[in-house]
Formats: sequence, structure tokens, C-alpha cells
Amino acid sequence: MNNKTPTPKIIFFDIDDTLSRDGVIAAHNKETLEALAKTDIKLVISTGRSKPILPLDIIALLEADILDAIICMNGQYSFDNQRVISHYPLSDEQSSAITQLCQQSGLVYKFDSATNIIWSDEHEWQDRYHDKIKSCSIIDPDYCRFNTVYQCSVFFDDQDKKMQEVNFAEQDLKLVPWHEIVADILPIDASKARGILDVCAYFDVDASDCMAFGDGLNDLEMFDLVGYAVAMGDAKPELIERADFVTGTIEEHGIQAVVKHLLVV
Repeated sequence: MNNKTPTPKIIFFDIDDTLSRDGVIAAHNKETLEALAKTDIKLVISTGRSKPILPLDIIALLEADILDAIICMNGQYSFDNQRVISHYPLSDEQSSAITQLCQQSGLVYKFDSATNIIWSDEHEWQDRYHDKIKSCSIIDPDYCRFNTVYQCSVFFDDQDKKMQEVNFAEQDLKLVPWHEIVADILPIDASKARGILDVCAYFDVDASDCMAFGDGLNDLEMFDLVGYAVAMGDAKPELIERADFVTGTIEEHGIQAVVKHLLVV
């Protein structure tokens, strides 16, 4: 990276393994966000997490006006402190098709609404969430028939069981892995990039004037869209190939290595 890195109008940050490790934002990343918030750069989260499982420390930064907006559920739902910026509920046909595909594979899955996590059955991952999130979790296989949902996550028994035989494109859907044994099922046109376009329009900013930090496969479309894309040091190889710059990991202060070259900090 050189000393002429263009100053972005918006910086988009993934959460897990970009800002946060094990669901907790690194102290030095929090300090950097607080410093950037004093500039004219807008700061926006862009995550695959559903709204009910956003980390409490990230929500606190939004409420404190450190963050300007949050894109969650892989671009399916975007909001700030005042309003919902955009949202794309699954249609009845989409949620039914997803349910059928998961049931045919005999896998536990969950749908995400703006307020709840709705499981098809009990699963060990339910114990990974903190108490506030557990209160938002329910088991109800029929929930999406009568309520608005935005995405589905499917949980595999092992790394080799990843619904490889399913042709998701036939249903206008796609499978986006984000963990060795977990993936999101989304409409084929859903992506963080769509959420970024919505937020850019909201703030009257062109995506080419934006920067993004990320590490996972659900960041691919985001990297292709923004003007300057930064992959974390432990990012997926496919994402590193799309990056304009590869920085260090969280522990190596990767975000700070980039931000120090911006003219404003």
C-alpha cells in the first residue's frame, strides 16, 4: 500500500474475523472506529449475521453514532438509528423451496426474521449464542409460512455433507458457506453488494468512492463493487484474489495498517 490511498466516503466492515474475533470486537478496532467517526468518513457494518444475533458491542457503536448504518443478513436488511433503509423478505415460494431442500437433506436449519431466530429443531449451535439471543430463538418449522423471514442457515453434520448434490440455481437460490459446517441459503440476487448499493444511495455516495474490509466468501460481491477492497490476512484465498490489498489479521492490527495511510487519520 502506498501513501496515496484514496480517502473513501464510506468504509464497509465485515464483523467476524475482520472487526471481531469470537463475537467480540478487538479493542484496537473499536478505538479506530471511534477515531474515524470524528472524520467525514461514514462507517457501515456489512455482515451475514441476522439482526437478532448482531453482537451487542456492535449495536452499542450504532447507538453511540460511531457507526452510521448496518447491513445484515447478506444485504437482505439494512438500517440505521432512524429507519430501515432497505429489506428483501423471502417470498412464500422461496421459503417453501428452501424448507423442502433442507428437509430432503435431513438437516437442521434456521430462518432469520428481523426479531427472531427460528429453528427447525434443536441443535448444538443454539448454545453458542448469548442469553439475550437465546430469548429470541424459537423452534417452529412452520414459522415462515405465516411470518416475514429474510434468509436461512443450514447446519451440516460434517464438512463433507454440504448439499453438493442440490442444484440451487434451479430454484433461483444459492448456498453461501461461512463456516466449515454452516452455510446460508439466499435468493440468487441477494448479496452484501446489494445492501451496499442501497446504503450508498441512502447517503448519496457512489460505490466506487467506498472501501471495504472482509475475510469470507460472502464478501466476494462486496469486493467486486467497491472502489478499494481490503482482505484480512487470514481471508479465504478466493477473496484474496479479488482484493486490491491484503493486510494483516486482527491480531496483527490489519485494519490499522490500512487506515494509517488515509489522509484523515
